[in-house]
Amino acid sequence: MSTTEPLALVHRGKVRDLYASGGELLVMVASDRISAFDVIMAEPIAEKGRVLTAMSAFWCEAFADLAPMSLLATDPAAIVALVPEAAALPDMAGRSMLVRRAEMLPLECIVRGYLAGQAFGEYEASGTIHGTPMPAGLQLASALPAPMFTPSTKATEGHDMNIDFDAAAGLVGAELAGRARDLCLKLYERAAARCRRAGFILADTKFELGLIDGELTVCDELVTPDSSRLWPAGEVVAGTTPPAFDKQPLRDWLAAQPWDRRPPPPSLPPEVVAATSQRYIASYERVTGRRLSDWYGPRP
Repeated sequence: MSTTEPLALVHRGKVRDLYASGGELLVMVASDRISAFDVIMAEPIAEKGRVLTAMSAFWCEAFADLAPMSLLATDPAAIVALVPEAAALPDMAGRSMLVRRAEMLPLECIVRGYLAGQAFGEYEASGTIHGTPMPAGLQLASALPAPMFTPSTKATEGHDMNIDFDAAAGLVGAELAGRARDLCLKLYERAAARCRRAGFILADTKFELGLIDGELTVCDELVTPDSSRLWPAGEVVAGTTPPAFDKQPLRDWLAAQPWDRRPPPPSLPPEVVAATSQRYIASYERVTGRRLSDWYGPRP
């Protein structure tokens, strides 16, 4: 009989479950859960966890020369070789990342290249983005004069709060905030160029950074449909809502419902669930040039 202790669940997020077996290694498992307006939907999105994991692994390869990555392995055999207890995790193949433990920055490190989402709402109201004055005449889906580092706080409950760079510096120190900004802008520039080659505009994306042995390290998911806005480049018209290969259409459907954005959420119709899954798979395959069917884990 095996005496191996099960992995300890140390955190359950909106999408990911984080397990620890002691030491400096963690196993992060991406579920098929989806959240919108900080509320988790009841219906899973088929293949979503595999897409997020495969896409994050792709970007870790693409960014490897820019910064250290917390990711060590996504191959299930490699993960189990280092953390045998991971073999007992449900649905771990294709959804799991073995990562190094990091001291996470208390910031959501968002980079915006186009005007959308909360930034558009703020701009309409005050002519600013995260408190920074912007030129007049911008519209929804307008390209910004230059990509902007627009951080927010990480809320343990409720909603994250958008802040400016000075407020971010107040949380982590000016030097570290400056390093985070400069790194995220470099990551965005490279990701946006890759997306353009695949026929997409990367309107904005969110990075998670932490410190490992004092080095600023890229952690968690990277440039996925959960953490980014991806628009088909040929269909973006300033002043109109672009079609999206991310979860924005799901948000739009929810916004049209009589719902106060508190749990429980409305039930998602099967067609909304299926379309969301199809967009996630298409975004992975078009951006990376890889097939999801070639990724680890059970095929649908």
